[in-house]
Amino acid sequence: MPIYEQVLTFIHRPEPESFERLALDVFRYQFEAVGAYRRYCEGRGVGPGSVRSVDDVPAVSNVAFKYADLAIDAAVRSAKAAIFLTSGTTQGRERRGRHIVARPEIYRTSAIAHLRTMLFPDARRVAILAIHPTADAMPESSLAAMISWCIEEFGTRTHLAAASRDRIDVEAATGFLADAQARHEPVCILGTTAAFAALFSELRSGGMKLRLAPGSRMMDTGGAKGQAVPMQASEVIGQAGELLAIAPAMVVNEYGMTELCSQLYDATAFNCPGVSNTEERLKIPPPWLRVTARDPVTLRPMPDGETGLLTFFDLANVGSVSAVMTEDLGWVERGRVRVLGRAAGAVARGCALSIGQFSTTEGARGMGVTPARVEASRRG
Repeated sequence: MPIYEQVLTFIHRPEPESFERLALDVFRYQFEAVGAYRRYCEGRGVGPGSVRSVDDVPAVSNVAFKYADLAIDAAVRSAKAAIFLTSGTTQGRERRGRHIVARPEIYRTSAIAHLRTMLFPDARRVAILAIHPTADAMPESSLAAMISWCIEEFGTRTHLAAASRDRIDVEAATGFLADAQARHEPVCILGTTAAFAALFSELRSGGMKLRLAPGSRMMDTGGAKGQAVPMQASEVIGQAGELLAIAPAMVVNEYGMTELCSQLYDATAFNCPGVSNTEERLKIPPPWLRVTARDPVTLRPMPDGETGLLTFFDLANVGSVSAVMTEDLGWVERGRVRVLGRAAGAVARGCALSIGQFSTTEGARGMGVTPARVEASRRG
């Protein structure tokens, strides 16, 4: 069976005991098919013959997608591939990373499958309000693609995308929610943290407090662009309850990035029976996404419960590079993930090393990265 069909089969019917075998097959395929990644691995003296487990697979920094086309060579030239761009707000829009997804249907399958588990475990279709552009308005956005698929898969005929590339139509959004309240119809609201901040501000300025029907829910995707003081996830949960009457368990924070085709979501009493609303929120990856915390200097996997750089092996990234390291600190315990935030100061040494080869050997602009050690610590 071709490697793409093997991954799709795994997503449809996960078999945890076969993850390691399939992950190594995916690595061998990517080593042969992704020229930039093969050169990176060879530069580190690593090849398929020396990799014995998924933990041995060389991970690239998510920042490296700014400097090289980390996709199978055929996809770079294919009109069928989807190209998703990062926001570019950190290094400037001229340094936007791009993730070339050879088989967009695999991204869709991954996104929908885990959304069904974490945001729609009740198998209920609801009205959907998107306060982020959909794919027709922002085709280069992987989040916009996911929102469009979510509307198609889980929405009723009552839905609204109250955002364009340049602005959020908060008046239209509040009007949509007021109409849903009048019809006693549950609503799912999808948006970034900054978009929710704008919506809450509009409600407050108008003296409005809505009581959305039971079963209403929110997906907060993070992202604080445009906020002088970014809202914390706990504030989003609190204001959703105060201004929209959405229960805390129904406000689910998502962790995702352009460079991955899979996402993690908060475990709450809604999607994980037995979880208490008072517990510290942990995130759950899908079975086809392996998460490890790694020592920022040695890049060795940390024991359960110890803080390190979050690193992913995403089977759904089969057409690009599955092993992706971030600058985000966190810890993993029994498969659940706590995201602590971005590593302080300059890029951690491990990330810098996995960026440097692409910024030089791939003929791109150098980053001028200053390595810095980030102390790993056991969570308190």
